[in-house]
Amino acid sequence: MRRGKVPLGALAMLAWALMFNPIVEAQSPTPVPTPTAPATPTPDNAIMLTIFLKHDQSRPLGELNAQLEKQGFYKAFPPDGVEVVSWYVMMGVGQVVTLRLLASRLREVNRILETSAWGVYRTEFYPTYDYKAIGIANHEKAK
Repeated sequence: MRRGKVPLGALAMLAWALMFNPIVEAQSPTPVPTPTAPATPTPDNAIMLTIFLKHDQSRPLGELNAQLEKQGFYKAFPPDGVEVVSWYVMMGVGQVVTLRLLASRLREVNRILETSAWGVYRTEFYPTYDYKAIGIANHEKAK
């Protein structure tokens, strides 16, 4: 058999297999899940996320706040159903926000920040967990 030529018998067998094999079916696109009522975050399905919102120190605060208002930041962030664990101003840096959310909503939080915070803040994201009880227990044990 020469290179580049397929025997006619092989083509006929392939066509027959494709036409009469019940396993071969047209694939339909995977349906996009429809949003349901937000589930409550639990230790089994939630994550904590700390976000550094580092403000642009080259621009006046009034200008930054006007841009946040224009971009709808405070209207969109945080989204409903996402718990704010803490929200502090870190002088010289900006704001530090820790959220508790369903892991499935991570992209949503990211997109809200991309569309409503960028240009005012540079963002950094850090997966976070609560260590307070362990740290205090270790301290007490060491006394």
